Amino acid sequence: MKENKIASAVVIGGGIFGVSTAVQLVSRGVKVTLVNDGPVSNGASGRSLSWLNSSRMRSDAYHRLRMAGIDRYRTLAARFPDANWLRFDGGLTWDADDDRNEIAKAYDHEVTLGYDATHLAAGDIAAVTPGVDPATVTPQGAIFNAGEGWVDLPCLIAVLLEEFRERGGNLVTDAGKAKLTIEAGRTIGAEMADGRQIRADVVLMATGPWVPAMAAKLGQTIGDATPISLLVTTKPTAHPLKAVLNTPRVAIRPTPDNAFALDSAWSEEEVEQQADGSIKVRQETLDGLLAEASRVLEGNPKLELAGYGVGRKPIPGDGEPVFGEFAAIPGCFVAFSHSGATLGLIAGELLSYEMATGRRHPMLEPFRPERFSAAG
Repeated sequence: MKENKIASAVVIGGGIFGVSTAVQLVSRGVKVTLVNDGPVSNGASGRSLSWLNSSRMRSDAYHRLRMAGIDRYRTLAARFPDANWLRFDGGLTWDADDDRNEIAKAYDHEVTLGYDATHLAAGDIAAVTPGVDPATVTPQGAIFNAGEGWVDLPCLIAVLLEEFRERGGNLVTDAGKAKLTIEAGRTIGAEMADGRQIRADVVLMATGPWVPAMAAKLGQTIGDATPISLLVTTKPTAHPLKAVLNTPRVAIRPTPDNAFALDSAWSEEEVEQQADGSIKVRQETLDGLLAEASRVLEGNPKLELAGYGVGRKPIPGDGEPVFGEFAAIPGCFVAFSHSGATLGLIAGELLSYEMATGRRHPMLEPFRPERFSAAG
């Protein structure tokens, strides 16, 4: 039964939310133009740790959405069983040995949710997941979540774009900063930086950290806690680690080419934003992150820097995702969230449902953009 209430859509943003939604829309028979300011994956999706998880504590609604997100990756993994860019080899996490250690509390919480969790002492880790130096695990132990995994977002985006093109979607890259076109209080399309107009029934703003500023130009408020992020990649190295590690001083995930992607809170705090808007990363920070990663890995291998990505990491002001249509601007939809990897597929599915059918999906109700206006 045909559910579509629209014929055309513009999606602004070539990261995971934009591409995922565009694919879903075009698969529904909607004519879609996907616009990005530069090449695809040139923003936050290109420098994401991309850990697929719903560990630790968060709201029930957010947990359910994340679990649905992981489910969609399971479905995708069945379609691409040999993919080296999507793996489910678990996640291992431990906290610092201080009064902020919440491992026992987190484990109890995950058990109550039915989230697959095992509380391990340092000496038990090797029998469950390889590649960790047990001497670095704190006395409170670690949690292993066997159902977790990781995805390489640029690889996934490339796969989704192939489907998008095959279904007749129109991709426009290197278009500069696009903006919405509003007429009589309703979205009627988008305008490219060069003045070109694309008319459409609905538009999605999925521009990562730039969403709040775009919304502000439309008179809409979205709380913004966006920091600068740093993702370091190593050169390929032979090592047995398969799980994602989230440790007090470094987070590590494997990559498709047998290297590691690294990030941490402390290294991001050392990144400096210059007066001209440029971002300075010190060599000492890069070296320190490589050293921290080596310390927690079995055998303490020498890790060499291959490169790094630095830029703004989208985080809403209250930490919860922002999805859906602005009530004050019919036809204008938004996608803005920190957990882009975990939510990437499910967000595209649910947003495309709302955009195409005009119906509000109940799983997105807690995450509407109007909550920030109401709080103000």
